[in-house]
Amino acid sequence: MPQNFDYIIIGSGLAGLQLAYKLSEDPFFGKSQIAIIDPSSKETNDKTWCFWEKGTGKWDEIITKSWDQAKFISTEANIDLELNPYSYKMLRAIDFYNFVRSALKGKSNFHFILDEVGEIDEINSLAFGKKDNYAATHFFDSRIGSDYLENSKSTKIFQHFKGLRITTTNPVFDEAIFTMMDFRLKFPESTSFTYVLPLSEREALIEYTFFTPFLIEEPVYDTYLQTYIKDILKIEDHEIIETEKGVIPMTDYNFHEASGPKVTKIGTAGSWVKGSTGYSFKHTEKKTAQLVQNIKSGKNPKDGLLNARSRWYDAIFLDVLHRNNELGEQVFTKFYSNNTPQEIFKYLDEETNILEELKIMFSIYHPEFVRSFFRKLFQ
Repeated sequence: MPQNFDYIIIGSGLAGLQLAYKLSEDPFFGKSQIAIIDPSSKETNDKTWCFWEKGTGKWDEIITKSWDQAKFISTEANIDLELNPYSYKMLRAIDFYNFVRSALKGKSNFHFILDEVGEIDEINSLAFGKKDNYAATHFFDSRIGSDYLENSKSTKIFQHFKGLRITTTNPVFDEAIFTMMDFRLKFPESTSFTYVLPLSEREALIEYTFFTPFLIEEPVYDTYLQTYIKDILKIEDHEIIETEKGVIPMTDYNFHEASGPKVTKIGTAGSWVKGSTGYSFKHTEKKTAQLVQNIKSGKNPKDGLLNARSRWYDAIFLDVLHRNNELGEQVFTKFYSNNTPQEIFKYLDEETNILEELKIMFSIYHPEFVRSFFRKLFQ
């Protein structure tokens, strides 16, 4: 006999745990039996999330560090960014995992299960795991397959990176200012840059990041990271205390179309990741809140989760970057030179009106955007 629940969340990463936490906060679901199924117990820091928001946020007690100032650097510009009223916040994944697990531990209706789910049978409301089978009224599934890689109508860029958390013997960093993008050290003919999050005068997370249609071998990251540390930061003596790496799909592929009557795709699998940036944390927070409200209102859980106009803008941007990857530095330089951080954050949060969006579009204009517009229009 399968184990029975009202709701099953498949995957205990960002989307799965944010959804579980949101459900746990609402008395409406106090008697619902909810399972979170994942083959991993999430006991290591496998990534770092960053996001911006105004004022106090719900995760502030576990934030590693926040900044009110930033800088953008390219071969043509060195721009100081005053973020107020926003703050840019850093959160280590392990702190998030532990916080949510601890909050749910005292809830008798939440159940963490270590298992790997394979097929979901929507007709019989069953999920088949390697260790057991599970029945539920509805499934929230954060898994993505590889089918999107073969889809010819969508554009696929990969945000891939390696980060080193280092300590230095001497004070080197200005801990009040982080570096959003530094294009001074670039892989040939690519959109690639360094991202620096200073944690103190002697400690920082330094990531070398690509927005490219291709992936590279790990030694390439190492070469560029060490070159940046030595030649640009002028650091001779440092110790690596933590390493992280990842690949985030930046795409206009419609992952969410895999949802069904009894399965709602969430996270990357629900098209929740911002296609043009790879940012996901705050988008996930907003979408889980909307999803929970949909359930309470008797609507389809996925109703109203996606902004079609913003997805269209992202599709055009991704097409430009895919076909002309070397233009990334120029486009981002225009983006940060011609718009305030407040305008940028509002746009990326998908809170702008059409006039505000047109201003952004004109600020980064390049003929390739027109070509991509028509390619996507008639695709």
